[in-house]
Formats: sequence, structure tokens, C-alpha cells
Amino acid sequence: MKIMIVTDAWEPQVNGVVRTLKNTRKELEALGHQVEFLSPLEFRTLPCPTYPDIRLSLRPGPVVRRRIEAFAPDALHIATEGPLGMAARAHALRYGLAFTTAYHTRFPEYVKARFAIPLSWTYAFLRWFHGPSRAVMAPTPVVVRDLESYGFRNVVLWSRGVDLDIFRMQDADKLQTEPPIFLYVGRVAVEKNVDAFVSLDLPGSKWVAGDGPALARIKQSHPEVNYLGVLDQAQLAEVYASADVFVFPSKTDTFGLVLLEAMACGCPVAAYPVTGPLDVIGASGAGVLHEDLREACLKALDIPRDRARARAEMFSWRAASLQFLNQLQPMPERAGAAALQGENA
Repeated sequence: MKIMIVTDAWEPQVNGVVRTLKNTRKELEALGHQVEFLSPLEFRTLPCPTYPDIRLSLRPGPVVRRRIEAFAPDALHIATEGPLGMAARAHALRYGLAFTTAYHTRFPEYVKARFAIPLSWTYAFLRWFHGPSRAVMAPTPVVVRDLESYGFRNVVLWSRGVDLDIFRMQDADKLQTEPPIFLYVGRVAVEKNVDAFVSLDLPGSKWVAGDGPALARIKQSHPEVNYLGVLDQAQLAEVYASADVFVFPSKTDTFGLVLLEAMACGCPVAAYPVTGPLDVIGASGAGVLHEDLREACLKALDIPRDRARARAEMFSWRAASLQFLNQLQPMPERAGAAALQGENA
């Protein structure tokens, strides 16, 4: 099958959406499918306000149209709701092409945290965007139910995975500070609620790995915390293996790939009992979910590392990619032909 994935989230961004798409392509190609990405790397872009790492493509419509026609995909998947996603959606609707979409992050909650825009406004936009999709792929059962409660239709499950060869239990001493060592990995941004972690009164030491718009402010207000920049996967695996507890303070993530990465390295999790941790950790005993994040951190110290690893082994990219493949909607030949005839007329 020829699959085209349209995404506004791509390199040099380092986040869960980009990692998910890259791993999905790797697995689909291993299964014999041809996967083509349409990303901001092909366009003139400008930085997203308040988040310059995200690049917004300028006037993408004509190029999106030509790329879709040239590749002639058997299935079209629109991964994001940005300029490229909007252009691909418009083209598909104009020529009656079937397509699927994905809901990766709690975008309404992010927008509210950054710009104080009411949730109802952003969810109304998302219902409009995803409405024509043949299947809206969401990462956990909780998110599926949440979207349905907001009036979304055709919501299906597309889970996530972890590379168990890269992220593994190992002897590592990458973080040479006073134990116990508490670690956060991810974007340092207001919607990630990193302040809740760095402000905790905990024994030992705290580490933050990652970058983002809130990093400079947090560094200034919390100089006692240790900071790492953006790391590659092998470096991250050593960092996870060196920590005693992985702390996940976000209340807005839909999944949290870093949860799986940490557990695969034997690092138990402390988090709030919210979407993401509820599905990934659940009642597995691989982490502690509590409204008091400090209490969750302290209790997580007692969790055996092999228990965390065992939970991570229940998730694989192959299984997640097969799930994605089964949710795609093959494009009828007559729809593709109609689109080409319309352009050539």
C-alpha cells in the first residue's frame, strides 16, 4: 500500500508526535508498505508564536495538491491540524478523497494554558477539522471517550509503543548527584506543568532533560535543579537508567511516550491520575498515581525496577503500527481519478 502522511510536526522538533510518526513509518516499511511524508521541510516557514521550534508552512496549498497527485496514495493520513493538515484536508474534500486524521495532543488545553482561549472554542474548531475524517485516531481509550464526549464521531484507537532494544535496563551512572534521583524528560513548556516538579520538596536531587520556551525562566527560578539539554535516544536511555524515579507532572498529555521509555529502562513513574498515566500505568504497579505529586514520588522509590520494565514490554511499535494500518481508509480508485481529471481540465 502507498501511504501518504501529512504532518506539520517534524524535524527539528523533538516530541512524541515526531517520534510516533518516525517509528510508524519504520514498522510499515518493514511490512512492505511505501510511506511518504509531506512535512514543513518542503516549504518556506515562519516560527509559531511563543513556540519558535514549531515551523508553520506558508501558502502550502499548491504544493500539497501537486505532491498528493504525484504520489497517488492508496491511503491519505492527516496527522496534524496545522497549515499542511488544513491544505491536505481542503484538497481531499474538494475531490472526494477518503482520509483519516489523528488527535495526538490535548491542543485545546494547550491553547488555553498559553492564550486563555476557552476550551469550547478550540474544541469547536477541532470538531470541524476532524468531522469529515473517516477515522479519528486517538492514543488511549480515555482520550477516545473524552473526544466522544465532546461530540467527535468515528474515533478509533491508535496506541503507541517503545523501542525495547534502545530503552533497556542497564548499569548506568550518568547522573552523578545525591540520591535519590528524580527525573523529568520532555518539553519544558507551560502545558507540561514542569513547575509542579521542580517546586517539590524532595530528598536527593532533581534533573530536567529537554528544552522549550519555559526553560530559561525555570532555570532562573530553580538553580538548585540539574539541567540537561536535548539528548539522543541512546543518551536518554542512560539517563533513565541512572534515575530512581521518573516524574511526569503533565495534566494535559494524551499518552506520554516518555512514560514507556522510562519504564523500559526500569525507572518507575510518579504522576497525577490523569489521561496518559491512567492508561499507560493503570493498576500495573509500575508507577504511583496520586493527586499529591510529592507523595507519588516518594512511594515510587519502593517499586522494583523489573516491574517497570515488565509493564513497558506490553507495548511495541509493531503492534501500534498494525493498529494504525488497520484504521486507514483505502482511497477508491474512482476518487483519485476524478481528482486528476479535475486538475487536468
